[in-house]
Amino acid sequence: MTMSTVDYTIERAGAAEAEEAVRSAELEGVRPLPRISVHAFCESEAMLRTMERCGQDRRMAKVSLRVSSASIAAAANMFASAPTPNLLILETSTEPRGIMDELAPLAEVCDPSTKVIIVGSYNDIPLYRDLLRNGISEYMVGPVGMADILNAMSTIFVDPDAEPLGRTIAFIGAKGGVGSSTIAHNCAFDISSLFQTEVILADLDLPYGTANIDFDQDPPQGISEAIYAPDRLDEVFLDRLLTKCSERLSLLAAPSMLDRAYDLERGSFQPIVEVLQRSAPVTVLDVPHAWSEWTRTLLSEVDELVITAVPDLANLRNTKNMLDALKKLRPNDKPPHLILNQVGLPKRPEIAADDFCEPLGIQPIAVIPFDAQLFGTAANSGRMIAEMDRKSPTAETFSQIAHLVTGRATIKKPRKTGLGNLLGLIGKK
Repeated sequence: MTMSTVDYTIERAGAAEAEEAVRSAELEGVRPLPRISVHAFCESEAMLRTMERCGQDRRMAKVSLRVSSASIAAAANMFASAPTPNLLILETSTEPRGIMDELAPLAEVCDPSTKVIIVGSYNDIPLYRDLLRNGISEYMVGPVGMADILNAMSTIFVDPDAEPLGRTIAFIGAKGGVGSSTIAHNCAFDISSLFQTEVILADLDLPYGTANIDFDQDPPQGISEAIYAPDRLDEVFLDRLLTKCSERLSLLAAPSMLDRAYDLERGSFQPIVEVLQRSAPVTVLDVPHAWSEWTRTLLSEVDELVITAVPDLANLRNTKNMLDALKKLRPNDKPPHLILNQVGLPKRPEIAADDFCEPLGIQPIAVIPFDAQLFGTAANSGRMIAEMDRKSPTAETFSQIAHLVTGRATIKKPRKTGLGNLLGLIGKK
């Protein structure tokens, strides 16, 4: 090896170290991303490699990433029959005047909550403005590096000034024993499996919670550790407290023990909910039948609220009182969803569904018939209804509830309203 070759090798090594140092500095301020689903469609090999490197970065540990060597047209075909992820990253070499037309078929099948990053080939300011105006989250000019992608994703999902990512859905019974927990657990399972999205189920009934039994789990720790150590609470600490129930469903279990009195302060669960919102797209809260400062505070702040009742007089009174109280606590929100459960219990006098709902002024989103065999077998075996019999009417009812409480619907092509409104479907809500 000649001296000039040695010098060249040393120079290349020094350049690689310098490049690595620059890349580390660029990534230093990027915070870990929450549990989100991301699908990247790459036209070039360089973009494909960049996305694969992103998937190996520690900041993406919670992200469910899928990378395809495909075009925007292929993405539109794929999502015509499948739900879209939290984030789409699309690479295109199309000229600026053709990008809007290229995006239109995808806009027709994209969920309104999905964010979109486009990597294009042209440094065109009018195009950039048009895309942002029509709901695209970010437009970048390629080639892009790993730091560019991670920073863009962080800006969308980790910006402290942005609205919380996670949607919180609270379930509470109008009376003890009405099956609110069972419905909450089945809905959490269905949301995670139907929409292939990360869900955290938090059992807030500390002394008597049943989520660990319903999912046949025996976690050594759970939500009580988070409540009594708020100074330690962050995404990393939360990860250690979660128990996996299925591929995309995690459980924050209640201790279900009577070794102490659980006299909780008004804001006891607020730090936990904030971390949960940053950690998963959907959080299901199983709230015990109680009316205290902490339950009032919690119920006033969640995104969606579901009340479960059985059709008798005590449940009617309690549901009416809860609706009246929640209207004052949530004056700018729609009324809670109502589910009538255990309908048709043999030999039990009950109020007809129409008569039950008339004084409440709302209609139930579901009426679930009493089925001791199905629910009892599922509970005793630690399985959900969809796992027992996905084709049963009750499983279909839970599927419909999951769609309603998450704001999702079956894919339908929107009415033709012009390109701007059409593209707005794939932007921010």
